[in-house]
Order: sequence, then structure tokens, then C-alpha cells
Amino acid sequence: MYLKQKEQILNLRQRIRNLARNFYQEGIPAAVLVNQYKGEFVNKRFVEHSIWSKREKPRIAYNFVSFDEFVKSHSYGESGFAIDEIEEISKEEYHGLVYDLTINDINHNFIADNFVVSNCGMRLLKSNYNVEEIKNYLDDLATEIQKEVPSGLGQAGQFKFNIRDLDKILEGGSRKLVEDGYGEKEDLENCESNGVLKMADTLTVSDLAKERGRDQLGTLGSGNHFLEIQKVEEIFDEETAKIFGLFENQVVVMIHTGSRGLGHQIATDYIKIMLRGMPKYNINLPDRELAACPLNSSEGKRYLEAMSCGANYAWANRQMISYFVRKSWKKVLGFSKNSDLIPVYDVAHNIAKIEEHEINGEKINLCVHRKGATRAFPGQPVLIPGSMGTASYVLIGTEKAKEAFYSTSHGAGRTMSRHQAIKNLSAPEIVKNLEKQGIIVKCWSFKGIAEEAPQAYKNIDEVIEVAHQSGLSKKVAKLKPLAVIKGE
Repeated sequence: MYLKQKEQILNLRQRIRNLARNFYQEGIPAAVLVNQYKGEFVNKRFVEHSIWSKREKPRIAYNFVSFDEFVKSHSYGESGFAIDEIEEISKEEYHGLVYDLTINDINHNFIADNFVVSNCGMRLLKSNYNVEEIKNYLDDLATEIQKEVPSGLGQAGQFKFNIRDLDKILEGGSRKLVEDGYGEKEDLENCESNGVLKMADTLTVSDLAKERGRDQLGTLGSGNHFLEIQKVEEIFDEETAKIFGLFENQVVVMIHTGSRGLGHQIATDYIKIMLRGMPKYNINLPDRELAACPLNSSEGKRYLEAMSCGANYAWANRQMISYFVRKSWKKVLGFSKNSDLIPVYDVAHNIAKIEEHEINGEKINLCVHRKGATRAFPGQPVLIPGSMGTASYVLIGTEKAKEAFYSTSHGAGRTMSRHQAIKNLSAPEIVKNLEKQGIIVKCWSFKGIAEEAPQAYKNIDEVIEVAHQSGLSKKVAKLKPLAVIKGE
């Protein structure tokens, strides 16, 4: 946008320079030409200089804004992010390499497996309590949940399944756990795909991946995964909030985790499989992380089936964590409010799915890969977390999101690498600052605190405003953390 405006001003000054010279040679006085052409970016000095100077190309006007000034007046907050309307889309011939993929295939659909598999996602549980009713129990709640839900790299859970039972979970997802008494039917009704992808096939998952997943169901994991007790701080859409069952100062619980070591191993296994398969399809890539095979190839089909097992495991994982959270909830608070923590929604933000979409007026099946994005179908709750200690949001999907295959941003996004954050930030200081804000932090070590600090992420309020203003999803409620249970 800035460069375009600059180019327009330069073209204007070039045109006036040529006209002034031509008319002056025809005998029109300089004073007349100055009065004729002077304006915001063309002054008396410029017109006179155009007549007598030999310079062909004019400079940009001195009063044209600097780039820094332009950013301040056109961007959201301090991010430098600006929105402009697309004027034209045209097809350009290009034969070089691009990132993510450069592949010529009639299917035009490929699986880049390392980006897809984990099925990391969000679940939001709502209670009937308000903040005042639980504030004296908040620390006990957080402590009890931390005891019930193991967190950290490689941490095991309370159950260790045999392979036969694990296969049932990989194929049945959270539905299998609900059938076994670890949840209610509302958990499935308020979950993307009802908590199971039916194309899952356990024969496509390696024994090593299954071994890694046998004892990790119901665990939080590490990195940016978290579990938070939150309050509804602000309602933006009263009608939709009522439909979702949300009200101001309500206590809710947000869970962020995925398929743990099982999903990671599926990715590792299929990178090798894809790398071996690529020569068959004449695929050459500059980065092994882009390992890919056609969607309709044997490798592609097997990967989708294995990824579906990972997705089902992730939904089951969040289902089991919900079971432990409810157990802790009832132990600390009892049954006085008859609040069983009902899910608002559970949705993935790292997954590939076969969906029907309209392309050029025709409805066709597409493989839609959402990475760093979450689905936002019309009327669907959209869950977007902030960084540790900052707000999270509930939005609602809109018809406008059709332009993005019904997708929207899934979070704030990093401004600082994990290595940079660990190097430059103090974990004890971060915890102390959060506690000053009245936020309880529960972690077994400071290992993962610095890399997930609020300073390492973009401003979530600005990110949400972009989604809201663009129409990809609309704000419903803002959630403020009360207590954070953090993975190491």
C-alpha cells in the first residue's frame, strides 16, 4: 500500500514535469504553469526546477509521509500489520521454488505430513459458578487439577492401555471414552466431528507410535500447552453468548493440548515414508520437512488414515483431561451448584480434513489443511487462546469466512523464538508478574515458562480485532485467566 502510493505520487510529478517543460518551450510563462499545476505534492520550486533542470526523473515530494509515519497511521497497534483491499488477482508464470511446496500434479492436493499430524486443539468447559463463588477455592482447584493432570515432555498419565484397547481409542476417539463412562453425550455433541474421524485405520500406525501413546492419555504435555481456569471478563454479543451458555464473571476452564508422543511419532514415521515415496512421483524438494506424496497415492491415503488416528487420540486426550478436571472440580467444590462443566466446544487447529466447499459455483470435496488456523463455520463457536497469562476469546464463525474455506486464526502467534525467549526472559520474574495480576501459576518447573511468556507473543487483542474486522469470525466473549496449569 505504501509503495503503491509512493509510485502514484512519483508518476504524478513525472507527468507534470513533462507538461511544464513542453508548454514552456511553446512560450507559456513559468508563472502561469506554476498556477496551473501546483498542488499538495507539486510546489512552485518543483515546477520551476522541471523547466530549467536537466534531471529527467523527479524525487518523491518532501512532504510525502515516511514509512514509519505511514505504519503509525495505518497499522493495528504496534504490530505493523495493515489491512488493504485486494484490487486485482492475476496469474503469473513462475518456475522457481517456493515455500511451502512447488509440485505440478493433476490432483493439486498433497499431504505435507510434518505440519498436520498432532491435531492440537482447544476445549472450553463452562460452569454455573461466578468468580465470587469460587475465589476462596481457586488455589485448591488449581492444585488439585495439577495433581490429576500430568504435564511435561514424556509424562505418563493415570492409565496404561494395552494395544487392543488403545486401537479402539485410535479408531473411536472421544466417543469410545464416553461409551466407557469418561464423559457425557453433550461432550460429543459439542465437539468437532463428534470427536472422531471415521477414516482412521490403526494398521497405518506403527507399534512405536502406539507404545508412546499407551500411557499418555489424559496428559497435558509441554511447550505452549496449558490448562486454565478463566472468567468471562466481557461479552460482545449478548444473544450469541446466551446461546453458547456464557455470562459475565462466569468461571470456565480452557484446555489446550494434542496427541502427545503418539502424534509426534506418526509424523516421524511418515516423513521417512514420504521421502522414500517421492521419487516415484518425480517430486524434488529443498527441505525434508516438506516431505510429501499425492493425496490419492498409497502413501497419501495411509497417512490420512494414520493422521486420523492421531486426531482421534487428541480428542480422546482432551476428553480424559476433562474427566480429571471434573473429578477435581467436584472434590473441591462439591455438588452445590449442580455444575458438571459442560463443553462449549472442542476444536482442532492442526489437522487436514476432507470437506465439501464451493469452487467457481461447483461443490467439490477438498483436503483442507488448517495449521495455525482453526475452523470457523457459520454459527460455530471459535476458540482462540492468548499466550500464558493473557486473554483468550470466544468468537462465532460467519458466512464471510467462506472466502478462507471457513477458517480463522487459532492464536496470537510468536514474535520471539523459544530460544530467544529463554535467553532474554526470566521465568521466576514472569511468574511473579502474573501473580501480581492475581493469576495463579502452577508448574512443576520453570523450564517452559520463559519460552511461553506473554512477551514472546503478539498482542492477542489486536489479532482478534483483525479477525473480527475482516469478518472471518465475530467476537462473542473475552476470557481472563485466573489460574494457569502449565506444561513443562
